[in-house]
Amino acid sequence: MIPEAKQGRNLAGVVRYILGVCVGVAILLLLFRKRGELTSAWHEISRANLGWVLAAMASEAASLYAFAFLQRRTLRLAQAGGATIPMPGLVALSLANDAIANTVPGEPVVSGVYRYRYYRRHGVAPAIAGWTIFTVLVAQAIGLSLLLLLGVIVALAASTNASYAPITIVGLVLIAAAVAVLVRRDLVLRVLALLPRAARRASGDHRHGVQALTVRIESTLARMREIPLSVGSTAEVVAIAAFVWLADFCCLLCSFGAVRSAVPWSGVLLAYGVAQVAGSLPVVPGGIGIIEGSLAVILMQYGAGRVTALSAALVYRMISFWLVIAIGWITVGVIARHRHIKEL
Repeated sequence: MIPEAKQGRNLAGVVRYILGVCVGVAILLLLFRKRGELTSAWHEISRANLGWVLAAMASEAASLYAFAFLQRRTLRLAQAGGATIPMPGLVALSLANDAIANTVPGEPVVSGVYRYRYYRRHGVAPAIAGWTIFTVLVAQAIGLSLLLLLGVIVALAASTNASYAPITIVGLVLIAAAVAVLVRRDLVLRVLALLPRAARRASGDHRHGVQALTVRIESTLARMREIPLSVGSTAEVVAIAAFVWLADFCCLLCSFGAVRSAVPWSGVLLAYGVAQVAGSLPVVPGGIGIIEGSLAVILMQYGAGRVTALSAALVYRMISFWLVIAIGWITVGVIARHRHIKEL
């Protein structure tokens, strides 16, 4: 019964993934419903300014490096004098993690497990590996929320329309909630520790192996609660996470230069924040179609032409999504081969 249930869950995940891709493609088709606009957008991309394209690639590279540094710093905060992972290894992990997170069904679990196993193979203790993934995830949520809130404030300052005032309030609430989770993570981890035992009781599975796994998970979460994180360290981690998003945002700004268009400063940060939040919803893998559509629609509301908005959004996604995925999967293969060689 259990293997069949697992196969059913896997099949459901694959079906949901395929449906998500179809939704994303449908959104793109709606955006390009007029052939002339699609042709014009591709024409703009084909004659893109190479210097700005390289600048966009450099910005995305800086974002990936900052994410690797965020992991390194969080690992160091969690363990004093413990196992460390060199920056080249963490950069490779960041590339591989992005590729998995944006293309494999079952996110964010799959990429989280991949990172956890990578940490463990490099000598990081189970509790510290789990704590690092948890802390980085929450810090990223706070960093994105801060950028989104700043985007709303800039949009409000540039317009007398108060329609975004409710979004400002929601943004403040989200930031406060994320900060509370990071500061009082001990309470969150305590609640999480109750879930494995409750799931085992609900399933009625009392096998020794399942019980041992439950105890192991509870023990790891208990040790995670004991890892300290001061207020100063919290602010530092959040600042690095915010820089990760900011560097990625600079990739979008450079994309406007690539298509030789002025940046709609009053709404570009808001468009970026909304697109990233919408793209993070577990509906469409990698936010395909969702991010492009959100960016284009909001940018047009703030003065960008339809073709210009589509062109800039596509250049940004070609670099920050498709190029990173291509390099990331190559990196996954390199990491797997390196691991295989070490095990021989």
